[in-house]
Amino acid sequence: MNDSISAKRGAQDAGDKLLAEHSSKDPFSAAFKATRMPMIITDPRQYDNPIIFSNKAFSDLTGYPADELVGRNCRFLQGPETDLASVQKIREAIRDQRSIAIDIVNHRKDGSTFWNALFISPVFDDQGDPLYYFASQLDFTDDKTLEMQSASARRRAEAEVAARTAELTQALDAKTTLVHEVDHRVKNNLLTIASIVKLKARKTRDETVRHTLLSVLNRVEALSTVQRKLFMSNDVGRFDVADFARDHVVDLVGSLGRDDIRITMDLSPVLVPAAKASPLSLIVNELIGDAVRRGLSVGGGEIHLVVNRPNGHFIIEVRDTADPVDVDEEDNEFGRLMLETCCRQVEAEIEREVEGRRTTVRIILPLDS
Repeated sequence: MNDSISAKRGAQDAGDKLLAEHSSKDPFSAAFKATRMPMIITDPRQYDNPIIFSNKAFSDLTGYPADELVGRNCRFLQGPETDLASVQKIREAIRDQRSIAIDIVNHRKDGSTFWNALFISPVFDDQGDPLYYFASQLDFTDDKTLEMQSASARRRAEAEVAARTAELTQALDAKTTLVHEVDHRVKNNLLTIASIVKLKARKTRDETVRHTLLSVLNRVEALSTVQRKLFMSNDVGRFDVADFARDHVVDLVGSLGRDDIRITMDLSPVLVPAAKASPLSLIVNELIGDAVRRGLSVGGGEIHLVVNRPNGHFIIEVRDTADPVDVDEEDNEFGRLMLETCCRQVEAEIEREVEGRRTTVRIILPLDS
């Protein structure tokens, strides 16, 4: 009994130390506690790698209050329906000090089961020794959950995940391992959301629902590309809009499978704070998507992309030349609202010019905004 109490006290002390390093006003600490994504932190330097910190979402998912979690190894979530081969893979990953993403059946406190999309990753110190293990969970058990996640994917992707990513990226030192690990977590969350939307799009028989889901997926994938670039960058505090725009226009136009669309570009590196990466990436996505909807995807044509910063201003411009076609009014209206909303976020102005078959849309914002 004394050993158990001592072990729990050691885990609690480790959790208190971690919290002391991140004050209640620290966006990392606040986001970790408030996010609806269940997450825990364990300490491999203590016996049996116990939990030292968990958020409310994890307690809501498992039914265990926080005071029953500290000091325990995560194996208490295993039960009769847990696949032993999956458990062994998790053990091997922790033994080898590497990340692992795996789907596994876990058990709540009341004995009920849920399918858990589990991701575990170590955080290393400067000497390469593991300091902590982060683990995030996603319950994808029933169809209702899938439907809710699919229907709210746009809101969650653009508000919750992007906002949390921006807050964490701004708050933490761009060179620290912890920032990279949090970015990695968000990237995997976005990939999980994209996978859910893709699955629902394949399963639905309603063409309108399918079209809507693919529209959501397009924007989620734009955010996922941003997160990947931030994670791979040596400077996670800043984001190169031109680099993203180049890759995104090539990928988006290439996905159409047409050889009659000519792409030209005039790009200069424009580095902005990582907090603006999400709205700016969605601005680029909406500009290109608008050109595709209005004729490029039907009759081909030309698209010219400009990203530069002349005369103290930052400019994103998309000029397309194509035979106009009728567009879906709902898609067109939603795209316009998305563009205007993102422009308000970064205090940008929108200019549109139409001359015959040519349409030019220009986004202008001061560099100091």
